[in-house]
Amino acid sequence: MLTQEQIAYYHEHGFLRIPEMFTPEETDELSDELDRLVHDWAITDKGWSGPWRKAYMNAETEKKSKLTAMHDLQFYSAAWMRAVTHRKLAAAMHDILGSDVELHHSTLHIKPPEAGHPFPMHQDYPFYEHESGAYVDVLVHLDDTSHANGEIRFLDGSHKLGKLKHITETPEGPCSPHLPTDEYRLEDTVPVPAKRGDVVLFNIYTIHGSYINTTDKARRLVRVGYRDPQNIQIAGQSCARPGLIVWGYRDRREGQPLFRQD
Repeated sequence: MLTQEQIAYYHEHGFLRIPEMFTPEETDELSDELDRLVHDWAITDKGWSGPWRKAYMNAETEKKSKLTAMHDLQFYSAAWMRAVTHRKLAAAMHDILGSDVELHHSTLHIKPPEAGHPFPMHQDYPFYEHESGAYVDVLVHLDDTSHANGEIRFLDGSHKLGKLKHITETPEGPCSPHLPTDEYRLEDTVPVPAKRGDVVLFNIYTIHGSYINTTDKARRLVRVGYRDPQNIQIAGQSCARPGLIVWGYRDRREGQPLFRQD
C-alpha cells in the first residue's frame, strides 16, 4: 500500500498524509452516516478544559466555542465498521506497525461553524497511554481542511521526544492534558491541509494542535487509533478492552488469560 518513501517520511517526521484513501462514493456514504450519528448519538459541549483556552481564544470566542464528539463509531454504524477495517487502510497500518495490527478505538471530532473548538498543543499518549510508540492515529477527513477551518498541524519530528509531561491539573482541579502554551506554540507547527477522503497519520508521541474553525461550515474528522497488539495499554480510554485485529494475528503472551466472556 505505502511506498518506501512514504514509510520513511512517516518515521522521520512523525506524520503522513495519504490522499484518496476512500473513494468519493465511500466518503459520501461515511459523510451521510456521520450526520445521522451526530443527530442521534453525539454530544456538543465546551470541549477541553484548562488554562490553554485563554491563550487560544479571547473571552467572547471562548464562551461561544463548542466541540461535537462521540466515541467508537463502528459500534453504531456498519458503514463506519467497514471504514475502520478498510483493506487499504489496514494495509497502510501494516506497512508502518508491522505484521499485526489491532484497532483500538475511534473518536469523532467536529468543529462547529464560526467558533469551532481549537486544540492546544499535545501528544495523544496521555489520553490512552501505552508502553511504546507502536501506535498510529489516523484522521479520516469528511471535509476539506484549511487554515480557516482549523486543519491539523504538527511539530515536525516531535515524536522522537517520546513521552512529555503534560499539564493535567490546575488550582481549580483536573483539566484536559496539554503542553505549556509558552513552550509549545501552534505558530511553530507544520500545517497539513487535506481533502475529503484523505487520511492523515501520526504517531502517538507526535505533538499536534489546531486553530479555531472560523468558517460558516463544520469541520468533520474521525480519529481512528491502531496499534501493535503487543503494545500494552497502561491507562486511559478503552484500557483493558480488547480491540479488533484488522491485519495478522494476536500472539498470546506468556500467562495471558483468555478475554472474558461475561
